[in-house]
Amino acid sequence: MRLLKVATCNLNQWAMDFDFNANQIKNSISKAKQSGAIIRLGPELEITGYGCEDHFLELDTVNHAWECLKDILVGDWTDDIVCSIGMPIINGSERYNCQVLCLNRKIIMIRPKMWLANDGNYRELRWFTAWKKRDELVDFQLPHEISEALGQRSVPFGYGFVKFRDTAIAAEVCEELFTPIPPHSELALNGVEVFMNASGSHHQLRKLDLRLRAFISATDTRGGVYMYSNHQGCDGGRLYYDGCASVVVNGDVVAQGSQFSLKDVEVVVAQIDLDVVASLRGSVSSFQEQASCKTKVPSVEVPYSLCQPFNLKTRLSIPLKIKYHSPEEEIAFGPGCWLWDYLRRSGASGFLLPLSGGADSSSVAAIVGCMCQLVVKEIANGDEQVKADAIRIGNYKDGQYPTDSKEFAKRIFYTVFMGSENSSDLTRSRAKVLADEIGSWHLDVSIDVVVSAFLSLFQTLTGKRPRYKVDGGSNIENLSLQNIQARIRMVLAFMLASLLPWVHSKPGFYLVLGSSNVDEGLRGYLTKYDCSSADINPIGSISKQDLRAFLRWAAIHLGYSSLADVEAAPPTAELEPIRSDYSQLDEVDMGMTYEELSVYGRLRKVFRCGPVSMFQNLCYRWGATLTPSQIGEKVKHFFKYYSINRHKMTVMTPSYHAESYSPEDNRFDLRQFLYNARWPYQFQKIDKLVGELDVKEVVQGSGDHETVAAASDVGGMGVAAAGSGNPNVGL
Repeated sequence: MRLLKVATCNLNQWAMDFDFNANQIKNSISKAKQSGAIIRLGPELEITGYGCEDHFLELDTVNHAWECLKDILVGDWTDDIVCSIGMPIINGSERYNCQVLCLNRKIIMIRPKMWLANDGNYRELRWFTAWKKRDELVDFQLPHEISEALGQRSVPFGYGFVKFRDTAIAAEVCEELFTPIPPHSELALNGVEVFMNASGSHHQLRKLDLRLRAFISATDTRGGVYMYSNHQGCDGGRLYYDGCASVVVNGDVVAQGSQFSLKDVEVVVAQIDLDVVASLRGSVSSFQEQASCKTKVPSVEVPYSLCQPFNLKTRLSIPLKIKYHSPEEEIAFGPGCWLWDYLRRSGASGFLLPLSGGADSSSVAAIVGCMCQLVVKEIANGDEQVKADAIRIGNYKDGQYPTDSKEFAKRIFYTVFMGSENSSDLTRSRAKVLADEIGSWHLDVSIDVVVSAFLSLFQTLTGKRPRYKVDGGSNIENLSLQNIQARIRMVLAFMLASLLPWVHSKPGFYLVLGSSNVDEGLRGYLTKYDCSSADINPIGSISKQDLRAFLRWAAIHLGYSSLADVEAAPPTAELEPIRSDYSQLDEVDMGMTYEELSVYGRLRKVFRCGPVSMFQNLCYRWGATLTPSQIGEKVKHFFKYYSINRHKMTVMTPSYHAESYSPEDNRFDLRQFLYNARWPYQFQKIDKLVGELDVKEVVQGSGDHETVAAASDVGGMGVAAAGSGNPNVGL
């Protein structure tokens, strides 16, 4: 037997905080050594933090990374343990995203990333060059100070693997795993048994399964040990890196770390018998045949043994059941952990939330409540860093610290119901009950006097006073009266966030939380600079449907039972007067349902559909119950309001990224904000297709069967492109 103990990590790094990041790396190495591991794998770009973005273009960033690496190598951290450490490196004129493999205070090899992530949230080609020389290792001259400190002049640099006396190991960096021809396929044929994937992978709802399937697939048919390390937490931006450091052996997960955690350092250890890898490979004829005619990959030989012999006291890691969170748990824990990192690193003393009693703001309140529960739980589990942060933020004295989530919420969380004459008693009551369940310090404020002052000023200036639509006013008047209320709430929220701590003799300031969801952002169903404009927004990339499911879950699992009533209530902005024959409803105002918005959003972003291809796809999806003409009008209605409201995305509150169809325009959804909202060419084409389909329906006759047959003549991506859901959505 060749026994090998390996350690991989979840690290909560902070972009550009070099001292903090280096100490985290040292801490993880110490824990790996204490466990008896001989290999320690850290996340991608762990010295700098992954989210440095354009700071990667600064020479200082690269220089500081070298300084931190030198500090690690001149100490005893790498004695008797192989460490893979991520950092940016300049070779010649090019900047590379690299894994530095170290052992016994020396650098064994530097492995630059070959396939860079460059879509969605990732812009690696903006900062790094992809390594293109696949057939050689070049000689890299170490910086002078590093060379002097290590007594090492140069090191192999490029694509290759490391051959020890008893096994071979190689790096495969993040995106490379997901390429059509991943490096591990030919590395396995070259005898590599241990693959080390350093990653910077963010959380997205329902995404973890895709990642784990890739690990399993990498070793299921070709054998091997696949180690995966990831960042975990908010390192300075919109993303939450969701950890889940793992070890997979021959297609079986034998170790899995947490996906959501407040821990700064988590080390996941596995004890493996490498002979099971050799045995599997030797039993697969096709593997043997392909290995016999493989493309040779360059290697570095190190005269050192990593494995231990057979030992009865050693317990091998066995396959385990993979831990998956439900989407509702992901909404609770992901944004909850992200909020905690943002709070403790921003210098703020807490959060303030305009709480309307509706589904969106109630979801945000529940997430903050979940965060408070997680903090108290981690303190009870003995996490000293969480305890220290909670004592500082909550302003505890005389050795006290949080032991009850409601008491902690009272110290760090303000909620404010900012009602008007248009607000109902039901929403006011729901906000108050939920605040009591969570424990927040709650205010009930009327903004009518401020609204009246603005209208009186306007009347003095113009001689006119606007009226609501239900009172005979025009659409322009009606919209302006709603916007006044929404924007007053924003100003009041920021004033309270800065002054309430002073009123209560608390230090610092509070962060204002936003509460607009991804569907409202996509449709533009929100007021620019209203109370959804805030410092950060934990639900800005979560759909209304997912939020309602979360509310039902949280009512039971978080103990906030009033959320069941919140979820059951029809969504309404409550910005227009309530009359016996009229009540404002979101879906009526928008001219589309939230369920339809989710379908439009996925087709527009995930499946890259313009108006015409969206119409064609929806003919497949909805053709059994809607005519082509009705579908065409729905598509045109969506694109009209999407385009006239796109400008709102330029000022939207930075939001936690959680959804694949997010319209966030800072880095994820790069489209213009000035459109011809009439879409003349595209809408004309839709009208032409509708006319052709209507003629076919007349010829073929009416009925569901014939309607579907006519719709199927239209080209497009097919019904599967729209994803799952009710085919009769919105009817």
